[in-house]
Amino acid sequence: MRRLSAFLALSAMAAGLAAWAASDDNRSLGGRTRQYLVDLIRLDTSNPPGNESKVASYLKQVADSSGIPAELLGNDPKRLNLVARLKGNGKNKPLLLMAHSDVVPAERKQWTVDPFAGEFHDEYLYGRGAMDTKSLLAAELAVMVEIKRRNIKLSRDLILLSEADEEAGSSGIQWLIQHGWPKIEAEFAFNEGGSVWESKNGTRVFLIQTAEKIPTRVVLTAKGPAGHGSLPRSDNAVLRLSRALVKLADADQPVHLIPTTRRYLRELSAFPEYDWLGQLLPRLDNTATAQAAAGQIRTRDLELDAALHTTVTPTMLKAGIKINVIPGSAEAQLDVRRLPNETADEILTRFRQIVRDPAIEIALVPGTQLPATESSPRAATAYRSLERAIARIYPRQSAVVPFMSRGATDGSFLRSHGVAVYGVPVFLRENGESREHGNDERISGQNIESGAEMLWQMVLETAGDN
Repeated sequence: MRRLSAFLALSAMAAGLAAWAASDDNRSLGGRTRQYLVDLIRLDTSNPPGNESKVASYLKQVADSSGIPAELLGNDPKRLNLVARLKGNGKNKPLLLMAHSDVVPAERKQWTVDPFAGEFHDEYLYGRGAMDTKSLLAAELAVMVEIKRRNIKLSRDLILLSEADEEAGSSGIQWLIQHGWPKIEAEFAFNEGGSVWESKNGTRVFLIQTAEKIPTRVVLTAKGPAGHGSLPRSDNAVLRLSRALVKLADADQPVHLIPTTRRYLRELSAFPEYDWLGQLLPRLDNTATAQAAAGQIRTRDLELDAALHTTVTPTMLKAGIKINVIPGSAEAQLDVRRLPNETADEILTRFRQIVRDPAIEIALVPGTQLPATESSPRAATAYRSLERAIARIYPRQSAVVPFMSRGATDGSFLRSHGVAVYGVPVFLRENGESREHGNDERISGQNIESGAEMLWQMVLETAGDN
């Protein structure tokens, strides 16, 4: 019965797609993006388990109906990636438009609407993935369809990549790099990670992500004698672990400014929201005053503070089997985001020096670690194209600033293979907030349309045959 229901659902989706495909040429770029995003939100690709093939199949149907060559790739039939390509004249190497098709789970009880209904309420489209990152995927697909529909000439191949498993294990991009590299190899890639905000002085600030901090999962395991809970012991494994976590959380991690962050802070200090920042910048470059300056920044802005050093956040705990039994071991997992110029070994060595307890083992969580990579260059053609596209739409009162994201994307895997990846600032951070991974994730209809137009200009500036 489940298989029949799934088949009927897919058949209905295919029939619906065929019904509006014929009239799709009459849609605006923004209207097409809106429709794609609604459809994508309604395909539940919560990871785990993922089921990203639902999105990949939908994208392929759209591509097929538009005459765009596309294929499904991967080793798990339920978790396929999609790669579509429009051919250019070969003057330049390809441009890759990438976005992931999986989303983080949604806790239904915490939402005011169904997170997978894809419905508009008060001019906002609600749904898991509305911002992260099915909105970008919808815009990329719409731009590619529009280029094909208008028969616009390209100076380089344009590749669309919908990747599986970005939110959990990055298995999709790793499989593609290993087994399908020629299909996605590009000079530049446009990815998630950028953002847009409006300053108090009316300037619209476009942040292009050129670097990322590196997620480094660390596990602390404390050992101690097991025993009865009625006899307190100072060498209780839970107490040892607790002390170690407090030490790590309270310790000042070394301040290091990579060139991207130094420029980012300098340019931010020109805006009224950050007029207090300028006087602290020289102190950040002085080892004698850096920690104190970072402390002052921390009291004003946690986002800026996170860009200055490696961060440590305890997120998971495991200990004990019964309330009256002292466990022989206790475990904590830390979400560590290290700077690109630090190695995992350096982090582990520093943590052991901070904890100074031989009864506590500090190690990396088993699994793939994202690679450390250099920042994507500001002098590259793609970055300059992004600047020109933004200036074309906002000729006055706009600024373009490179930055390092505290979050991570699959872009680091491509950067490690020589692709310059840029997190494009397409969608506005509405009302100064971001609901990515949060409850009632949403995006306004106006934001969808203006974001699609921005991406359109960015792609034409970079790949158009002018």
